[in-house]
Order: sequence, then C-alpha cells, then structure tokens
Amino acid sequence: MSDTPNGAGDRLVRIGAIVFFVGALATLVTVAPLFLGTEPFPPVAYAVCMLMGVGFAIAGAGVLRSIAAQRRAAREAL
Repeated sequence: MSDTPNGAGDRLVRIGAIVFFVGALATLVTVAPLFLGTEPFPPVAYAVCMLMGVGFAIAGAGVLRSIAAQRRAAREAL
C-alpha cells in the first residue's frame, strides 16, 4: 500500500470525469439528427458539447494536483 495523501486530486478527477461524460452524451445527442436526417439542434446545443474538453481539463488538473501531493510526501519522507 502507498503512503500518499488520500484525495489530493481525486475529487477533481471524479468531477472532470462526470463533466466529460455529460459532454460526450451531449455530443451523441447533438450529432444524432445529422445521421437521422432530422432538423439539427440549435447552436447552443453544440456549445454544451464543449463540456468534454472542460471535463478533460478538470481531470488533468486533478492528476497534476495528485502528482504534486505525492512529490511533497516523498520529499517529507526523506
């Protein structure tokens, strides 16, 4: 087992994953009318698809925060 601090960036990673999947679902819903030949959604719906990138960035920030906490813990252990 590791002695790294619990939850340093875990919450950010979880939130980022949720936001990413909401954006992915919005992307599927927004692109579906293009394949089905129906009327496309308004441009605001396409803006919701940008949540994929936002979620990815939030999760990346959580990973970087975890790395920083692990480095601090390793330095303190020495």
